[in-house]
Amino acid sequence: MNHALEAAKFNQDVPRTNWHDETLWFVRNKRDLAVKAVPEWEQLREWASQIKANVLANLDEYLIAFEENATRNGIRVHWAKDAAEHNRIVLGILQAKGVRRMAKSKSMLTEECHLNQFLVENGIEVVDTDLGERVVQFANQPPSHIVLPAIHMKKEEIGELFHEKLGTEKGASDPKYLTEAARQHLREIFLQNKVALTGVNFAIAETGGFVVCTNEGNADMGAHIADVHIASMGIEKIIPKQEHLGVFLRLLARSATGQAITTYSSHFFKPKKGGEIHVILVDNGRTEQLGRADFRKSLYCIRCGACMNTCPVYRRSGGHSYGYTVPGPIGSILSPNVDMREYASLPFASTLCGSCTDVCPVKIDIHQQLYKWRQVIAREGLLPASKRQGMKVLGKIFANPGLYRMAGKVGRSALRFAPEFLVNHPLNVWAKNRQMPEPPKESFREWYLRNRRQQ
Repeated sequence: MNHALEAAKFNQDVPRTNWHDETLWFVRNKRDLAVKAVPEWEQLREWASQIKANVLANLDEYLIAFEENATRNGIRVHWAKDAAEHNRIVLGILQAKGVRRMAKSKSMLTEECHLNQFLVENGIEVVDTDLGERVVQFANQPPSHIVLPAIHMKKEEIGELFHEKLGTEKGASDPKYLTEAARQHLREIFLQNKVALTGVNFAIAETGGFVVCTNEGNADMGAHIADVHIASMGIEKIIPKQEHLGVFLRLLARSATGQAITTYSSHFFKPKKGGEIHVILVDNGRTEQLGRADFRKSLYCIRCGACMNTCPVYRRSGGHSYGYTVPGPIGSILSPNVDMREYASLPFASTLCGSCTDVCPVKIDIHQQLYKWRQVIAREGLLPASKRQGMKVLGKIFANPGLYRMAGKVGRSALRFAPEFLVNHPLNVWAKNRQMPEPPKESFREWYLRNRRQQ
């Protein structure tokens, strides 16, 4: 897949691109306001980073401790080395219970494993119960954001979709009306459901319990009404002790949506009477990433989406242009670990401005890892020929002071006489349809002297 080409498709709809950009920046601003209200914010980030470093250094011990304590609590723990094994385990549980439909809370891990498609192919209906996830499921699309799955869609489009799927009034687009229609639709699913699946935000090795964070209560409705609760969990979601949980809960919602805390932070320790809880611990390439020293810290990620909300490239290219379950800056680090050739373009979908690193609640050095992936991809010979040749030419220019000065003079002359051509060239997908500012009518020296005289 080629991110630039997919981003160009998204940019064809200029009003949507601008709206997408502004909406996510609004969320980023909410995050900033929430952070400023916490004087110890940087200390929380440092603690979270240190806890995650400790987890990855002792991951095997914490996972075994979690399994022992969870089993003691009556939870059944399964281990899955990859997506295929995870999906087979889920299907086996469903078939053992004789059910043909499952309610699923939002889980990026199941998206990563392509669970929905697998279950449908095996005769199981999957109903996503998160509102945004249900919207994109109706639209037959993957989520475009890990926290705001349908952020790429406008309310009018969702209204048309609900008219088709749920029989709402034609042309209705009021968010309250549409949300109530979805609520009534999903309530029936919950009441009839026998098996529910959720993700896991945090699992505690010390207690064998785990926490699921939602704003809609859909995970609770599914897990508490159903007889069987399946929890799919990436192995990096473990934390050592119960006391560490408060650090991450204070960071998660503020980073994701600017809230002080998620509306529901549900704790699960043991099955209800007559019920079952199954936790599936999934690797699916995580230990391989753990073995990459330069990229190990990407496993600190708590899936808040803050790096996406701030990234100028993600905001103006849309999540689907990345072609991977987790888009944006963090996804551009995780995806080459899965398939370096397929996702070779993603580490280049960044300005390396560092804003993603600045907002990361667990202090992942995101922009530095993107730069390191670029080096790996170049060494592996996975760059397009045009980029390889361009880098060779630039390398020679930068290595020769005389050529560098000459190139600077040529570049300044080109910008003076052909700015519109350079900006609006078809190959320049980022600047397409933008207007260059008018060139200054005076030199910097003239401007400086005029302002100095005014002072």
